[in-house]
Amino acid sequence: MILTVTLNPSIDRRYNINEFQKGKIFRTNDFQYTPGGKGLNVSKVVKVFGEPVVATGFLGGMSGNYIEEKLDTMNIGHSFVSIDGETRSCMAILSDDGSQTEILESGPTIAQKDIGRFYDLYKKLIKDFNIICASGSVPNGVNVDVYKDLISIANREGKKFILDTTGQALRKGLGASPYLIKPNKEELENLIGDTVFSEDDIIRGVKFVLEKGVKIVAVSLGSEGSLIFNDNYMYRIKVPTVKAVNPVGSGDSMIAGFAVSLNRNYDFESMLKLASACGTANAMEKETGKVDIDNINKLMKETFIEKIRL
Repeated sequence: MILTVTLNPSIDRRYNINEFQKGKIFRTNDFQYTPGGKGLNVSKVVKVFGEPVVATGFLGGMSGNYIEEKLDTMNIGHSFVSIDGETRSCMAILSDDGSQTEILESGPTIAQKDIGRFYDLYKKLIKDFNIICASGSVPNGVNVDVYKDLISIANREGKKFILDTTGQALRKGLGASPYLIKPNKEELENLIGDTVFSEDDIIRGVKFVLEKGVKIVAVSLGSEGSLIFNDNYMYRIKVPTVKAVNPVGSGDSMIAGFAVSLNRNYDFESMLKLASACGTANAMEKETGKVDIDNINKLMKETFIEKIRL
């Protein structure tokens, strides 16, 4: 079973606006509200595969109620800590020229009593799960060490922990040796404290990360694919070119592909193909955190993997 952790969830509001410009008034009938936050996007994609998944984190107010109701309609299990504040909203405006504008609320401040309740809940929950995916930002009031704590607890229970976050939360979390991380080039630069220009720079940076006890490092290169590192090998992944409709959530979908593959004990290269196909398939959909199984199967057949010994 797969547990997703979303400490700072949101209602994701998508608006498709033709020729969007600042300072103008626009009307649209092409919009959608969905439960969001990176971990919830992971949950939605995992559910597409029919895998048992439960979402946890913090929810509050009318927005929190809306998210729980929507998760119920999606048949996604959930066990959140209820807080006094109002769960945030995040807005994405997509224009017909392919540009994307995002407005992300910071979210509520989490009280210390609720943080303690979450740790207690998490310790109980993980006993029933094989894979834990923690994704996204750390909310106000929560210590940046939180992912490090969650990883340490999971490692003591023999669970595989996938971490997808940024900044200090990623740096701190790395110290507890998560099983898998998925930095982009900028995030890798922040981890190693140096600029990354070339593939050789990426390799050097990833070796530093692997020394921290991480088993798999997936470096996202956007439309260029990704570089995956594991067990003294680098895997250069090339995915087919598709028409991107909404790339928001593609990284989360890739994480879902990793989680499903690990839960099913897929061989390594099958896992890479599935995870890469999930990320690409998400970009083909209007809805964030959505994939089509037929698209995934087609993309997997057209995904090229080059295995290189380091």
